[in-house]
Amino acid sequence: MAPNDSAETNGTAARRPAGRRKAARYIVPVAVAGVAAATIGLVPALASSGDPDLPKITAQELIEKIAASDTEQFSGTVKISTDLGIPSMGGLAGSFLSGATEGGDGGKGGSSADPQSKLTELASGTHTLRVAADGPDKQRLSVLDQASEYSLIHNGDEVWAYDSGSNEVYHADGKGKAPHGKEQAAPEGVPTTPKALAEEALKAADGTTSVSVDGTARVAGRDAYRLVLKPEQKGSTVGSITVAVDAENGVPLKFTLQPSSGGKAVVDAGFTSVDFGKPAASSFAFTPPKGAKVTEADDAKAEGHQKEARKAAEKAQGDLAKFEGEGAPKIIGKGWNSIAEFKTPGGAALPSEASKDVPAEAQQFLDALGDKVSGKFGSGTVFKTRLINALMTDDGRVYVGAVTKDALVAAANAG
Repeated sequence: MAPNDSAETNGTAARRPAGRRKAARYIVPVAVAGVAAATIGLVPALASSGDPDLPKITAQELIEKIAASDTEQFSGTVKISTDLGIPSMGGLAGSFLSGATEGGDGGKGGSSADPQSKLTELASGTHTLRVAADGPDKQRLSVLDQASEYSLIHNGDEVWAYDSGSNEVYHADGKGKAPHGKEQAAPEGVPTTPKALAEEALKAADGTTSVSVDGTARVAGRDAYRLVLKPEQKGSTVGSITVAVDAENGVPLKFTLQPSSGGKAVVDAGFTSVDFGKPAASSFAFTPPKGAKVTEADDAKAEGHQKEARKAAEKAQGDLAKFEGEGAPKIIGKGWNSIAEFKTPGGAALPSEASKDVPAEAQQFLDALGDKVSGKFGSGTVFKTRLINALMTDDGRVYVGAVTKDALVAAANAG
C-alpha cells in the first residue's frame, strides 16, 4: 500500500471545486420514490487483487481529480445491496412505496414497466445492474433478476423501458408527459452509479467533515485511491463514507456508507466490472418484442388512468397548499447534524392504535418502525432506519434527519 497523504481537511478542499463540479450528465435518470439518494449501494464482494502501489496524493488533489473527470463513455456491471434495517413485514413496506408512486391506484391502469414504480425495488435487497453510457444522449440500465430482466434505455429524444417478466413496454419521448403528470421523459432523481453517489456525498463535505486519503484498492480490476469522509459532529447516523477513485481517470468506482452504529454498510456501491471504451451502438437500440403491451407516457387515457391521475394531482395540490400554509421547513443545526422541522398539513398526527381507519397490518408496520418518546415537547414517535430517522410529535410536528433518536428529541425539546 502506498504511503498516501492521509492528512485531514475540514472540508475546504471539498468546497473548492463545487462551482465547477461537472454534473453526471450521462447517468441514466431513475427515481426510487421516497428514498434518499444514498440508499442505493453495491455488495462488498467486488473484484480485488490487493492494494496497488500508487503515487502519493492529497485529499484536495483527489477531490479535484473527481471534479475534473469528464468520462462520458463506459459499460459494466454493478451490484446493489441496501440495508436500511427496515422490517419487511411480509412485503407490506414495499407495497406502501409502490402504491405511493402509482397515484394510489395500486398499479391499476398503469404499466409494470413504468420506471417510477418499477425502480422502487432497488430500495432494498441485493440487485445486479448492467449499465452503459455514450455521452449525455445515450444510456442504458438493466436490472437483472433470476428469471427476468428490466431495462431502461435513453436514446436521443426517446426513452424505452421493458419488463420481460410481464412483457410490458413503457415509452416516452423527450417532450412527453409521464403518466403522473411530470414534464419529463423519465423520472429524475436518485443516482445509481458510484460517481453520482460520490458527488452527492461531497456536497456535504463542509466545515463539519474530515476528508482524508486512506490508502489504495483494486476495484473491478482498476487501481484506485480511497477517499474517506467522516462527520466531525456527534449525533450523526453516518459513521464514514469511503469512495474508491480510479487512479487514471478520476471516476469513482466504489462508494461505501458505514453507519455510526456499526455493523453492515448501509450503502456499498461499486462496479464489479467496468470498461471505459465506447459501448456498441446496439446497446441503446430497442424494438418492442412481438406481443408486448406498449404504454405511451402521454396516453394515460388509453390505459384508463387519466381520471385517477387527475384526482391524485388535485389531492396533491390540496395537500401542498396546506403544507405551504404551515410554512417552509425550519433547518436546525448544520452539516451532517442538520434536522428539518415542519408541521404536517393541518397539524395531523399519527393514527392511534384505536383508529378504525388504519388496517391492522399498517398499524403493525408503523409500530415496528417506531419508538414512543416524550420530553419537554410532549410525546411522539421516532421512526427509525439505519440512516434516516424522524420524530413525529402527537401535535403534528415532524423532525427528520440523518441523526440519532436522542438528537431528534433534543431538537424537539429545544423547539
